[in-house]
Amino acid sequence: MALYESVIIGRQDLTPGQFETLLKKFIEVIQSFKGEIIKRENWGIRNLAYKINKNRKGHYMLLNIDGPPEAIKEYERLMRLDEDVIRFLTIKIKSIDEKPSPLMVNNSDRTKNETPKNENFSAFDNE
Repeated sequence: MALYESVIIGRQDLTPGQFETLLKKFIEVIQSFKGEIIKRENWGIRNLAYKINKNRKGHYMLLNIDGPPEAIKEYERLMRLDEDVIRFLTIKIKSIDEKPSPLMVNNSDRTKNETPKNENFSAFDNE
């Protein structure tokens, strides 16, 4: 079986429960073809780069899938037909990264890795 990464954007007016129900339908299709969801990340409601079908925001979800190509074809076909899915993108990948995606990493974790700023430094210290 092959590895895939899929990002789904659902309409902004769906409740989180409705969005979960929608995803369960797609996950069941993958499982019916003997596929498996390896990793799942809910990125929450985020702003879209531009308006799509009068939506300014959307529910984002990342799925890492291990399954046959037939499962992905059916999965994408059903997403195309569903009016609650604004956009989706599925790509084939070589390996699944077990670490959380950059969107899931807290801001505090990002600031830990930054170099500390020297507040006593002045451009005029050398004069």
